[in-house]
Amino acid sequence: MSKQTPEISPAIVERAEQLYAYIRGSVRMNDFAVIADRLPELIGWLDARGAIFAGPPFFRFNTVATDAESVVEAGMPVTSMPEPEGDIGMALLPAGRYATVHHHGHPDQLLDVVTALRGWAAREGLAWDMTEVDGVEHWACRLESYLTDPRVEPDPSRWEIELALRLAD
Repeated sequence: MSKQTPEISPAIVERAEQLYAYIRGSVRMNDFAVIADRLPELIGWLDARGAIFAGPPFFRFNTVATDAESVVEAGMPVTSMPEPEGDIGMALLPAGRYATVHHHGHPDQLLDVVTALRGWAAREGLAWDMTEVDGVEHWACRLESYLTDPRVEPDPSRWEIELALRLAD
């Protein structure tokens, strides 16, 4: 496959509901650092309150807009949640079937990986749990989980990232 359409090996997995803490923001994709840079703040806040983590940190894309702002959450799965404060909230990731794919490499390559995943789903006859209104995608659950700790591996080209997009029932 070309660089624009990377070779992927998707899987369909059943996921249970998951409690998580988040900081939400509206960002343009070229300013993603505005929300991404809040993730260490969220993790530090949870850690200072004794929260037990239940998985890797992630970004949840509630809306995706190519030429406008997208609503994105910097999130962390937890087993229980301290009382939210300020702009830190809590919610549940929905249970259901998800198409997942692992990416080893820089996050800048994820757009091509998502494109390949969407092509795969179309060929498989799978539908996303997503609606589009006026060119904006509204997702039931679209996650980008960071399996590599950047404090351990600072080179983003060596990171492991899992994409998980909820399929329609």
